[in-house]
Amino acid sequence: MNFNRDPWEILKQTSRTFYIPINSLPKELRKAVTSAYLCMRAIDDIEDSDLLDSKTKIQLLRSISLNLQSQHYSNAQDLFSEDLAYYSHNLPEVSLRIKEWSLLAPQAIAPRIWDATAAMADRMAYWVEQDWQINTRADLDRYTFSVAGSVGLLLSDIWGWYDGTVTNRDHAIGFGRGLQAVNIMRNRQEDLSRGVDFFPHDWDMAMMQEYTRSQLQLANLYIEALSESPALDFCRIPLTLAYATLEAMAAGKEKLSRKDVLSLVAKL
Repeated sequence: MNFNRDPWEILKQTSRTFYIPINSLPKELRKAVTSAYLCMRAIDDIEDSDLLDSKTKIQLLRSISLNLQSQHYSNAQDLFSEDLAYYSHNLPEVSLRIKEWSLLAPQAIAPRIWDATAAMADRMAYWVEQDWQINTRADLDRYTFSVAGSVGLLLSDIWGWYDGTVTNRDHAIGFGRGLQAVNIMRNRQEDLSRGVDFFPHDWDMAMMQEYTRSQLQLANLYIEALSESPALDFCRIPLTLAYATLEAMAAGKEKLSRKDVLSLVAKL
């Protein structure tokens, strides 16, 4: 499979929230965070696909996990493409190029990204198998950790690798959970239309907002403990956008406009 677009173009296409803070990072750190983002976006697009049935999603996610567990820089054989090729007409470019993304990070930190993505792919396969049944607060905590809180831990490891930045790992989990909870609220109608409900039984929007704000409070503590650094520059942008999205939804808007996003980022 031959694709001509570079990683930064794919990044820009797949996330308006994270493209700006990632693109502003120093070169080696930018490569690491871009690798992590695109690897996780690759498996996320498989989990969310409406062109694949659940059995196929589980198969692909688990094969990606196993391939990442055997990944190393001298791999000549592209096992990812072999496993994904049959479904190439149903998968986006970001998913089909996951081997390329996995090798984008500097060699010293890449195995941590492989480990995190492999674990997340397995967890996503579990949630597909469970038909995303969120019945309790504990289920919600499990899901938001699986797909976002664990990303907070990965980012903490990347900051530490790059310049020795030390972070509170419990707060790192809250940072990821909070951003994911905002996404759950923002995408609620779309999720319900495809038969998925991430709200625990008997929870309304107010209860989900209380949960979200409690996690974002941990995110605040996470950021407040950071000194001036690339980590701080990166983290405060998505957190600011998360709070702004909550305010926009409270005002009756579906999400922030592109203009709103650019305006907030410019102020930061």
